[in-house]
Amino acid sequence: MAGFDPEKDKVLKEWRCEETGLVVSINQYGDGEPKVQIGPRIIMKKDGTEGAPRKAGRLSVEDIMWLHEIIDEIRDELQDLSLPE
Repeated sequence: MAGFDPEKDKVLKEWRCEETGLVVSINQYGDGEPKVQIGPRIIMKKDGTEGAPRKAGRLSVEDIMWLHEIIDEIRDELQDLSLPE
């Protein structure tokens, strides 16, 4: 079995919550089906630069409220990307 090839792993669309740093993305590996990934969490440092990505871990109320606001957009984007051409 072949190993993971980072060249085949693509981020098709990404959303980032400014308040909590949570990232939600639609990813595709090779010719596989596009799928939604929740995480990582990227927190901004005090100097305005991005910190190292961290696991999303448990979601806060703020994370859930943000996901609720964008879930229809995520669904629509995923459907559009998943439709056969």
